Amino acid sequence: MQFKGTENYIASRDLSIAVNAAIQLEKPLLIKGEPGTGKTLLAYEIAKALNKKLFTWHIKSTTTAQQGLYEYDAVSRLRDSQLGEEKINDISNYIIKGQLWEAFEADEQVVLLIDEIDKADIEFPNDLLLELDKMEFYCYETKKTIHAKYRPIIIITSNNEKELPDAFLRRCFFHYITFPDRATLKEIIDVHYDKLEEDLVQRAMDIFYKLRDNRGIKKKPSTSEIIDWLKLLMIGKITTQELDEVKNHGRIPPYLGALLKNEKDKEVVFRGH
Repeated sequence: MQFKGTENYIASRDLSIAVNAAIQLEKPLLIKGEPGTGKTLLAYEIAKALNKKLFTWHIKSTTTAQQGLYEYDAVSRLRDSQLGEEKINDISNYIIKGQLWEAFEADEQVVLLIDEIDKADIEFPNDLLLELDKMEFYCYETKKTIHAKYRPIIIITSNNEKELPDAFLRRCFFHYITFPDRATLKEIIDVHYDKLEEDLVQRAMDIFYKLRDNRGIKKKPSTSEIIDWLKLLMIGKITTQELDEVKNHGRIPPYLGALLKNEKDKEVVFRGH
C-alpha cells in the first residue's frame, strides 16, 4: 500500500514519494520543515493510512537513547527484596520497556515516531546508530538480544535546532517539508473548514501571505497559525469587508496574536501601520 495522504492530511507529491521511498528502502525518514507544517502529524496519518499501530517517542532535552530501549528499575527491586517479594528472582520484572523495544516486539509492522530528535544531546542520534541500522539491541540485565520481529516504519522529526551527525544522516532518507503554495494551503483549509465563505478565505490568505513575505518578521506564521486564525475570524464574525480594510488600508489584522508569537514581530507590524 502506498501513502498518498489522507482525507485529513494533504501530502504533496514530493512528500508522498519520500514516505514511500523510505518504506521501500527500509530506512528511517528524517523530516524537517518549519514548525507547524505537519511534521509530527505525518506519522499519525501514515499509521492511519496504512492501518498500522503507532508508537510515539517524544524527545526532550533530558532524554537519553537508553530510555527508548529500556530502563532497569533497581530501586523497586531493592524495595521488593526488603519486603521478601518472590518476584525479585526474575530480573525481567524490573525492566521497563521503551518505545523501541515495544515496536521491535510487535507482532506486525508498526510506525515508530521519534519526535524532535534535535532537542536531545548532540550524542543522542549516534547512540541509536546500531539499533536503527541492525534493528536490534542487547539487554545486559537479562543477557538477551532483542531483535525486531518486523522492521518498523520510522519517522524522525527535527526542527533544525542543532546539526545532526553525518553518520546518523547517512542512515536516513531525508525530506524537507516546504511551506505549501497557495493552492495547497487552500486544500488544507478546506479539510478543516468546509463551510467558510470563499471570499473571506481568499482575503485571509492574502493577509497571511503578506505577513509571511514581510522580511522584518522573524517567526513567520505557519499552517497551524492560519487554521487557528480562521477559527477566531469565524467566532468573532469578522466580515470580508473588515479584512478588506486590513488588506487595502493598512489596518492591524484582528486577532494578530494567533498569527505572530513574538513581540518583536508584532512591533514590526505595528510600525508599518
